[in-house]
Amino acid sequence: MGAIQPTHHDAELILKLYDLRREPVMREARKFIAGFSPKSVDDLLAVANTPGTQNAYLRQVYGYWEMAAAFVVHGALNPVLAFDTLQEMYFAYGKIQPFLEEFRQKQGAPDFLMNLQKVVEGSAQGRERLARVQKRQAEMARRQAGAAKQEA
Repeated sequence: MGAIQPTHHDAELILKLYDLRREPVMREARKFIAGFSPKSVDDLLAVANTPGTQNAYLRQVYGYWEMAAAFVVHGALNPVLAFDTLQEMYFAYGKIQPFLEEFRQKQGAPDFLMNLQKVVEGSAQGRERLARVQKRQAEMARRQAGAAKQEA
């Protein structure tokens, strides 16, 4: 990551992005994504191709993170400040990253989340964070599966 000094504009944009995440529908969408654990591209496609609330939530959250990533890619937002403050972006991306290429092929959408991928996977530091996030996500899924077995 470059050592470019963030500006007041960068800080204002980060605060605006934070504010947008607090909007009530966005909170519900983020809650859905937090609990969404696709195990295959088919799980992702099922939500993406079925009209309804879950589809809207998926589009809202990933569209939001794609927009934020585009700010970084195009120089409107400092990449170091984004890395330091937008950890949830890695969490959301980590859930679908294993299926992203196949999803793009099956949907005929080769550019889908391209900016998000560039930001998250575009540096060693980003790839390391992604690996840590995905490891935590896998551990959480194992715990949830174990809890569900005990309840059954």
